[in-house]
Amino acid sequence: MEIGEGAMAEVVSSFWKNKKVFLTGHTGFKGSWLSLWLQNMGAELTGYALAPATNPSLFADAKLEKNMKSVIGDIRNYDLLKKTLTEFKPEIVIHMAAQPLVRYSYQNPIETYATNVMGTVHLLDSVRFSPSVRAVVNVTTDKCYENKEWIWPYRENESLGGYDPYSNSKACSELVTSAYRQSYFHPEKYSEHQVAIASARAGNVIGGGDWSTDRLIPDILRALKSSANLQIRNPRAIRPWQHVLEPLSGYLILAQNLHQQGARFSEAFNFGPAQEDVKDVEWITKKLLSELGSSKKIEIVKSDLHEAQYLSLDCAKAQAVLGWKPKWNVGLALSKIAEWNRAYDENPVGIDKMTLKQIEEYIRN
Repeated sequence: MEIGEGAMAEVVSSFWKNKKVFLTGHTGFKGSWLSLWLQNMGAELTGYALAPATNPSLFADAKLEKNMKSVIGDIRNYDLLKKTLTEFKPEIVIHMAAQPLVRYSYQNPIETYATNVMGTVHLLDSVRFSPSVRAVVNVTTDKCYENKEWIWPYRENESLGGYDPYSNSKACSELVTSAYRQSYFHPEKYSEHQVAIASARAGNVIGGGDWSTDRLIPDILRALKSSANLQIRNPRAIRPWQHVLEPLSGYLILAQNLHQQGARFSEAFNFGPAQEDVKDVEWITKKLLSELGSSKKIEIVKSDLHEAQYLSLDCAKAQAVLGWKPKWNVGLALSKIAEWNRAYDENPVGIDKMTLKQIEEYIRN
């Protein structure tokens, strides 16, 4: 199952040209980047998601709706989701719709579970009624693991868990994926159903165009437009930071393999940074401030909610099996964020060009 040692897989633009792709969560931060990438490769794209959760939003500013079919719908609405997916007849489904915020999940646990758990059920059950589908990638998170606060990175065979509602709901989404794969799309019966399903667990994703609340990079950028000090929680908390294009390339390479080779890749995969890029919150904050040329004063505030102190991913499987590995280190990722935000401040209307420029730079790297 492993590829040749040292070999590196790539996102193959020709593969995606004219492919019918159904993407949930296309109006979000990661979904917007992926929508633009797929559009640029010539995919026939239909997105299904709620309206953008932030204003501004990359989806609106990059004018992504003009080159795709965008359906504004709730993943909790099974009937609409099923109708939209089955009528489109996609070959590839990438499921990214989610309630993605840890702190928000503490205040809204029912919404979080309904979206992240039952949303996955609705998506995978809709696939059962769409005979055109050949590949499904369910995007979860690095936080789906039972965090034991140890220094070793987590592998795909580690126990699932999750302390908070968000993390736990994503672990549940992984279990739902496993149950549907075993019950309806078993790899040993691939010749009968011809559907390959995998899950993807990414690290802490950063990049231009993220305006979410209670996320480090957006919080830093908002603070720079304020006269108040920059407040950060848990300065020693260590996370696997990675530019948004890193996991997106992993999802695309995984989908290519699922489509071309079926059940061989119907498993879970981690997509995270190299171990030397696993940094603490304070390091990331100071590095980004330096990239932005800011001397903003940092104020440490006590967190009122539990947040894990140490988390990293072992991505040896993705490298050995898929040929995927990260391209941009965390320093370069932060530099790209600074570049993107300078361009946005100068001309928000043309931000699709900067976003596409960074995608093309990543591909050439």
